[in-house]
Amino acid sequence: MDFLRPASWEEALAAKAAHPTAVPIAGGTDVMVEINFDHRRPEYLLDLNRVGELAAWEVGQDTVRLGASVPYSAIMEHLRAELPGLALASHTVASPQIRNRGGVGGNLGTASPAGDAHPALLAAGAEIEAASVRGTRMIPVDAFYTGVKRNALAPDELIRAVHVKKADGPQQYSKVGTRNAMVIAVCAFGIALHPETRTVRTGIGSAAPTPVRAKEAEEFLNAALEEGGFWENGRIITPSVAKRFAQLVAGACNPIDDVRGTAAYRRHAVGIMARRTLGWTWEQYRGTRRTLEGAA
Repeated sequence: MDFLRPASWEEALAAKAAHPTAVPIAGGTDVMVEINFDHRRPEYLLDLNRVGELAAWEVGQDTVRLGASVPYSAIMEHLRAELPGLALASHTVASPQIRNRGGVGGNLGTASPAGDAHPALLAAGAEIEAASVRGTRMIPVDAFYTGVKRNALAPDELIRAVHVKKADGPQQYSKVGTRNAMVIAVCAFGIALHPETRTVRTGIGSAAPTPVRAKEAEEFLNAALEEGGFWENGRIITPSVAKRFAQLVAGACNPIDDVRGTAAYRRHAVGIMARRTLGWTWEQYRGTRRTLEGAA
């Protein structure tokens, strides 16, 4: 196994172009596990730790640009207000040591359906900035996951950054595991309210071959909120609407039985998480409306 260690982003792209099978490594929290268990034996490892720009982030007027190697701990500490869903997901990742090393870019590169960041990225509507010596392109997160541990990157491409719109409404994240810490998700769910566009987006993890959105559930809830005037009147969402939303979210799952949980349990748990997180986010939205009305 050869170890490639570029000193700049340009050198990294050139190395990836010359060695398309090279496996990028930054935090190494996924790659080293696979190597240690002999699940993967790449010909080349491409160390990105000297490429400083990958560990930087920028908060723009509407969007946060996260370098691919920004650790989860930095998201938790510095971006909780701008990216609340992703910050909550980051808090559930493994241990403090892993959170200090691992980042969203690695989660996306591995593309495991159980990756903790995926539901939050789907709910927020993120875009992935992929680059090669041929140029740069933006990949919507909805199109990024192409199969079990497969993604839309070309062989010569690297993830440079993730672009996520700053939250314009409440976001939540929930995860079920076999214990309280250091655990791979049995299933996970993310939800984001977008009051500016009067829409709701979701993300489901570890309950299908890839991370997925519950699009039928989103369409149902968007229509119910609009028809009932909920965005304007801030009323409590009726139990029947919440129940149907949860059923549709559960129906979007395509889980398997494995050592961490059965397919039936995963589907049931995702429905429960959907109903609860919808209640939590809507209460946050109602509280914000009351605060604004009181200030006016």
